[in-house]
Amino acid sequence: MADQAAADFRQETRAWLEENCPAAMRRPIRSESDVCWGGRRYVPSCPEQKLWLDRMAERGWTVPDWPTDYGGGGLSPAETKILREEMKAIGARSPLNSFGISMLGPALLKYGSEAQKLEHLPRIARGEIRWCQGYSEPNAGSDLASLAAWAEDGGDHYVVSGQKVWTSYADQADWIFCLVRTSKQSKQGGISFVLFDMASEGVSTRPILLISGNSPFCETFFDQVKVPKANRVHDENKGWDVAKYLLGHEREMISGMGLGEGGRDTLVADALATIGTDATGRLADPLLRSDMARFQIRARAFAAMSERFLDELKAGRAHPAQPSMMKYYGTELNKDRHELHMAAGGSDALEWESEASRGGASARAWLRTKANSIEGGTSEIQLNIIAKRILDLPGA
Repeated sequence: MADQAAADFRQETRAWLEENCPAAMRRPIRSESDVCWGGRRYVPSCPEQKLWLDRMAERGWTVPDWPTDYGGGGLSPAETKILREEMKAIGARSPLNSFGISMLGPALLKYGSEAQKLEHLPRIARGEIRWCQGYSEPNAGSDLASLAAWAEDGGDHYVVSGQKVWTSYADQADWIFCLVRTSKQSKQGGISFVLFDMASEGVSTRPILLISGNSPFCETFFDQVKVPKANRVHDENKGWDVAKYLLGHEREMISGMGLGEGGRDTLVADALATIGTDATGRLADPLLRSDMARFQIRARAFAAMSERFLDELKAGRAHPAQPSMMKYYGTELNKDRHELHMAAGGSDALEWESEASRGGASARAWLRTKANSIEGGTSEIQLNIIAKRILDLPGA
């Protein structure tokens, strides 16, 4: 992108964002209600949240680098990066968080039929359908290819029976992208990737209560669920190819936790508000100040690496194992951030239910981060991938 064209696009983007991003959508995210997930049952937390979603979706900027035919903005990688930078500059929240955007969308763009792309991608871009992911099972976690949910051939449809577990927001999702076994001849080669409505007869969910007291995860049960074969993505028994590609994008999404909510880190501001400053205007606790300084250096290095990784990814030059590297470090960084939040809050940060603590927001978020190194592939799995595919170390 030529320098002048980039400068013109940046100026136009900045002006549009200033005019169209509501002030309420420029404040740091403080609770789950501040996050827009969209979907059939979506209820905006405030009018500005829905207005921001509608304006960005109309422009195609909920998915700026997707083709315009599928609801995207049709922006180049360079333009997408400029948009991201200008949103960050004014503190603009993401208009839409969606597993459809971060995981399913890229998989459909690569493996989906034209009919599937036209049916699902525009609705994802507009936030009309909320998706969940049917991967893990009680006996198929890190060894995902051991999954047993069975899809019996019913002619023009499959009949799916089985169970998934740790299905994030399954009780709130409209549709699911799901791995099912269609053959027992081969472990990886007998898996298919299908899409179906969570309102289908035979689908049920049960929330899993976590130590944080919140429950984003569910057990999901399939009892003779009819799934049209037209909803199978890619060839039968070739779903593992789709699954692996999607996992790379999932790990990229999870790695973003390392940047803080929406790419903004409120750690220092929150610590200053809680602990106060010394005579020189610095954080009053010197030991905590030192820990936070080290953390900020690591966080800024990770942010720079994230920018480089995204540039390489959009240009098709990223190493296939890089998402594992980013996912590992991003989740470790996020856990460290919340440890520091708790240290800055002292005993008050352990409070669980009061209005002053926003219902124990700090403690619950801290406890939730313990799952970061498990979800999307454990840290041990990521380190094995890094060792083998980036460092070329021999396997066990």
